Amino acid sequence: MLDFHTLAEFSRTNCIGICAFLVPANLIATLLTIILTALRRPISQLQLVVGIAIIFAVVMALHVFSWFVIGVVLAPTYILLSLAITCLVVNFAALIFHKRFVHHPSFSKTY
Repeated sequence: MLDFHTLAEFSRTNCIGICAFLVPANLIATLLTIILTALRRPISQLQLVVGIAIIFAVVMALHVFSWFVIGVVLAPTYILLSLAITCLVVNFAALIFHKRFVHHPSFSKTY
């Protein structure tokens, strides 16, 4: 069975390593989402990258919430939470943009 107290304690104990991985992973995955959307790649490729980026962003938000639970309310927690929320919004927006506008006849392709 999954013990959330132990998982949250692991998250707080290994904060530097977790953040050192998740911050670049979020930025790279979100940038890749933007690039694939701009290049009008197939939806299957975009969904895979968006799924991975969403997982990274949710894990970062859960990591920050583990700090909020014990009462740590500092600038880094808000900055990391803002990064996670921004990455989530950008990835969902890219997915919606791709589904609505990429195959629309008036959306001209520029070379």
